[in-house]
Amino acid sequence: MKFIKIDLLTLLISLFLFASCENTSTIGLEIDPKSTVEGALVDTLSISSRTVMDEVIATNNLTRHPLGYLKDPIFGTTESSLAFSLGLPSASFNFGAFDSLDSAVLVLNYAGEFYGDSTLTYSFDVHQLNSNITLNESFLSNREYGVFPGGAIGNKTGRLYPNTKFKINDIVTGAKDTLRSVVPQLRIKLDPNFVIQNLIKLTANGSIKNDGALANFINGLHVSVNKTLSTGNGGMAFFNFDNPTSNLSIYYKKGPVAGPLDTVLVAFPISKTANKVAATIKHNYVGTPIETQLNNPNQQYAVTYLQPMVGLRNKISFPSLSRFATNVGKIVVNKAELVIDVASGTDLRPFEAAPRLSLYRYDIAEQRINLPDNSPTTDVRGFTDASIFGGYFNSLTKQYVFVITSYIQDLVSNKTKDYGTFLAPTPTNEFLFTPSLTSAARVVIGANKKNPAAGESTMKLNVYYTKVD
Repeated sequence: MKFIKIDLLTLLISLFLFASCENTSTIGLEIDPKSTVEGALVDTLSISSRTVMDEVIATNNLTRHPLGYLKDPIFGTTESSLAFSLGLPSASFNFGAFDSLDSAVLVLNYAGEFYGDSTLTYSFDVHQLNSNITLNESFLSNREYGVFPGGAIGNKTGRLYPNTKFKINDIVTGAKDTLRSVVPQLRIKLDPNFVIQNLIKLTANGSIKNDGALANFINGLHVSVNKTLSTGNGGMAFFNFDNPTSNLSIYYKKGPVAGPLDTVLVAFPISKTANKVAATIKHNYVGTPIETQLNNPNQQYAVTYLQPMVGLRNKISFPSLSRFATNVGKIVVNKAELVIDVASGTDLRPFEAAPRLSLYRYDIAEQRINLPDNSPTTDVRGFTDASIFGGYFNSLTKQYVFVITSYIQDLVSNKTKDYGTFLAPTPTNEFLFTPSLTSAARVVIGANKKNPAAGESTMKLNVYYTKVD
């Protein structure tokens, strides 16, 4: 009988909890079952959202650098090229008893991130810069870097393997070469004549003492997509220049006798800390709905657009919030959620929805700052767990949800003023309120609607509150 009583009690508790969960889910809030949200609910507050261009930023100190070309049926085209200087293998380096050049390969290490279709054919051209990149003081994302006219000094055409390790010959001086596994990388062979004239002869006697002297002679290199030889809608790859493993590798024969045992490898490093690495970003929205929205900034549209790589963000506001606060009187906001739907049919492969969004605001000087809910170091109400603040894409509900209780409380209490509130894409593993250049995933989101039809994408603010006498 004792066991029967326990089972019955367990059953009754389970039924009670189940009923509670059913009641909560009908509101559309993802509430921790350990807690309850009490008070009245208002979910009809208006939200204004506008697609606006993001600001250009410096590109010379990114955690990863973009290179590629995207032809998006909704967002138009996005193109990114890279320009960088080379470093010496060592101070006053020279090739010594150089006999002959085997090959020269530009090695760019992938950083893991890729957006698009890697199975297509991609073509990359390498050119020599026509001016010394290290003399530049500004490396903004819209800056273009000129190259010498004429043909490319290197090209790679084929598929991309951004997450696949492979093997290369490891040069062992005085012994037989061996196979070595390397991190995923893009390898582009360069014209031997260019390498001999601009690197081997230049450094033959050790007269080039340092990286700055080398840049004075060679200027730097530029890598861009050859759109004519590439196929399909393309993709955006990202590369790692945190350390010198990205480099120009030169394989040559050393000594008077050419033979397999005399092959030497020397690497001219490409590092964002010791050298200069910069990206040029170009967006083209001609003929897209985005162009229409940018040309009509005062009109509310049914959907809006978010795009990283200094592309597009949303400026949002809550026009009816102050009127609501006046009408209802003094309140305590128990919970406030901003729920954002992805527009149906806009996240199909390979153009999947951004995995995460950032939500931030302007201060009085129009500087970007975090919302109080996302400021644990400056506001005791801030969440220390980023997942509670939210902004991550839910692939089941096709939504992003932010918990902004403290921000809404401050607005209705007139403790802060909305100088500008913004939504933008951000990488999965890092929350950025500066324009993101380290991911390429974009998203189309719904706008606020009074009476949305079933299945229609929208943006909604759910506010649970309690009146205070």
